[in-house]
Amino acid sequence: MAGAAIGGIALGAVGGYSILPAKETIITQDVPLEVPEHPWVYAKLDVDKVKERAYAAYFEHGCSYGAFEGIIGELQDTVGHPFTSMPTIMSKYGKGGTVGFGTLCGALNGASMAMNLVSTDLNMVTEIVGEYTETAYPAWKPVVAKKTDDDLPTSVSGSPLCHVSVTKWCEASGFGSGSNERKERCGRLTAEVAGRTVEILNGMADGTFSAVFANPDSVTGCNGCHGDDGNVANVHAKSDCVQCHADAHDN
Repeated sequence: MAGAAIGGIALGAVGGYSILPAKETIITQDVPLEVPEHPWVYAKLDVDKVKERAYAAYFEHGCSYGAFEGIIGELQDTVGHPFTSMPTIMSKYGKGGTVGFGTLCGALNGASMAMNLVSTDLNMVTEIVGEYTETAYPAWKPVVAKKTDDDLPTSVSGSPLCHVSVTKWCEASGFGSGSNERKERCGRLTAEVAGRTVEILNGMADGTFSAVFANPDSVTGCNGCHGDDGNVANVHAKSDCVQCHADAHDN
């Protein structure tokens, strides 16, 4: 094992992995900074600044990084510690629905992670994910566009999955998944998700947040049999069942 000492604390590396001390302390120029307990204290942010930052970050490392950097990067600049101890590049993995697998939309992944860092209220995560499935994206335009300055067609995904969201937009717009227009679409969508997340967090800070998302009727109906308390009990889901199961029924 190779080891080193920084600020009096021993660090080591085994097999290419860093080993950090268990104590939650950051050493900066030999001055220890205690990391606060979770959740970290949130400070209200400017929604427009977050959107522009998230949009720009999308074109650096993708959708998950875009949303996470848009929010946490602004907190780093406006609050400083402890947010400056959080490397936003850690969210890069979520690009393309987690390294291109098309699962959870990276914008939702990064936004949910940022939200969970400053709150234990998972109703807010439910709100941003649920709202995503019912929203026509993209509706926002950046000050300076990266790929095209045109207004883009919108689509409603009905799903939080990257695969479904991108495919439905491509079908609605006529643009290919590798086109500049699709990349622009996802950059704008990332900005909108980050901005909406901050609106919710600002509401939390003001004490005005109230969850309004309700499960689609198909989920309520199908879970009567297929949910945890049903006689089939083989499903965990909040997304609209009909998008994948055209024969979904209410009995």
